[in-house]
Amino acid sequence: MNKTPNTFDFIINDEDEVMLLLYAHDSAPNNPIIKIDTDSLSAILYRNETDAVAIDHISENVIDSLTDADTLMVCELTSNEKDDNSEIKYAYEADIDF
Repeated sequence: MNKTPNTFDFIINDEDEVMLLLYAHDSAPNNPIIKIDTDSLSAILYRNETDAVAIDHISENVIDSLTDADTLMVCELTSNEKDDNSEIKYAYEADIDF
């Protein structure tokens, strides 16, 4: 399984809902699930059967917000080196597993 390190960011809205932003991968997500390790403040996002993303150094605020949720909204953005405009390539919900 390919565990690719990634640049990512979590956003929490006023309703305490969490969204994960990261750069898009080539393969499409299929039955995504995120497995969260609350002890190490880390997670692995399994995008599909062959692609996983390791996520380290998750803030305790994000972990707290995720403990009350069943799914995590994920937006994968295109990376355009020529300008600062990114577009959403994939947007999906990943099931949360602790």
